[in-house]
Amino acid sequence: MMATFMAAVESTIVATAMPTIVAELGDFHLFSWVFSAYLLPQAVSVPIYGRLADLYGRRRVFYVGAGLFLIGSTLCGFAHDMPMLIACRVLQGMGAGAVQPLAYTIVGDIYTPTERARVQGLLSSVFGVSAIVGPSLGAFLVEHVSWAAVFWVNLPIGLAAMAMLTAFYREQPRNKAHRIDYAGAALLTVGGGLLMLALVQGASLARGTLAFCIGVGAAAMAALAWHERRVAEPMLPFRLWRHRMVALSGLGSFTIGALMMGVVGFLPAYVQTVMDLGALAAGLALGAMSVSWAVASFAAGQLMIRTSYRTTATIGGLGLLSGSLLLLAMTPHSGVLWAGAGALLVGIGMGCCNTTYLVSVQAAVDWHERGAATSSNMFMRIVGQAVGAALFGAMVNITLSLGAPLPAALGNLYFLSTALGIAAVVLALRWPVGLGPTHSR
Repeated sequence: MMATFMAAVESTIVATAMPTIVAELGDFHLFSWVFSAYLLPQAVSVPIYGRLADLYGRRRVFYVGAGLFLIGSTLCGFAHDMPMLIACRVLQGMGAGAVQPLAYTIVGDIYTPTERARVQGLLSSVFGVSAIVGPSLGAFLVEHVSWAAVFWVNLPIGLAAMAMLTAFYREQPRNKAHRIDYAGAALLTVGGGLLMLALVQGASLARGTLAFCIGVGAAAMAALAWHERRVAEPMLPFRLWRHRMVALSGLGSFTIGALMMGVVGFLPAYVQTVMDLGALAAGLALGAMSVSWAVASFAAGQLMIRTSYRTTATIGGLGLLSGSLLLLAMTPHSGVLWAGAGALLVGIGMGCCNTTYLVSVQAAVDWHERGAATSSNMFMRIVGQAVGAALFGAMVNITLSLGAPLPAALGNLYFLSTALGIAAVVLALRWPVGLGPTHSR
């Protein structure tokens, strides 16, 4: 939980400090790159770390990732200009790709399926807690210490997590010799990185640069698919996707990642610009989702034990759908309570779905594939977030270019989130039962 909090709070706490950082370092045009520089390497390194953990053990790979994260965090605080800060954020992101998936994988190793449901619920609730704590903590540190402290606050947390892992975590030594799939890792890094860059920064890239990213990225991913079928120990084992549970969990994670961006990215803008209620009201509306996400994550672990995977995933899908419908029906005069109620229902859906996807995919594979399965699930959620941000942003721009007013442009976004909510319900109904009183072993 400490390691997960360390990585989860990073985005929210840095976002709060960015106005102060830009005011001191300048180069406002590089503002968005501070976030992209963290997201892109994190996304492409997640499946690599997961596979390496299956081959060489969880602890040593976690040390590498957490060490890179903490070194990057330390250097960020010493940045004297924006290019240096962006470079250090890249290092941070390279380490963050190991922290979250390996924390979940270790939990999957040391707990039985019944216990795992409860503990993974606790881990998932950390995301909700970090969304609440991060902005307040960031504002306090910027005002009373310095903006560098928002990066350094993770140092004692990360070091304590590594020390506790050294003291208490025991895993069976794996003496079998392995061959690292360097070519697969390189192709995944190039292909995934360029395509993610096109999605995240496509609007700010020149046409030639965007075409290069898409073309070379697609070619690298095609080469990766060809290569991985011909090596004994592939970096990205596509055979896992033949398993029904892995495929359903991956598609589900992609869906909730995309839907989340419609709320996190655009609901505050609607409350502030359309309802004209100010930043505090926007924060309260979005905070409702964070609180319900944390509570629902913990409750989902209990619910899975008493019912089934399918029931919990279906409740989550219905939460996403009902929340999206409520936001779709929202008008400029609905008020912050209406917006908060929609966000609260979406948070319940996110908590139930995210926990169910993780627990079910870990129960579906053996130890030697659990790291890859867990990281692939998280990778799909990150890809969903990038695709969702691009789709929702494109919808706003297209609607505005057709002459629609801003309230209509932002309100129509929830047609897409409603469609994603329907997809989450359909996927949930395809879920195997699993767990429950008769499946607890």
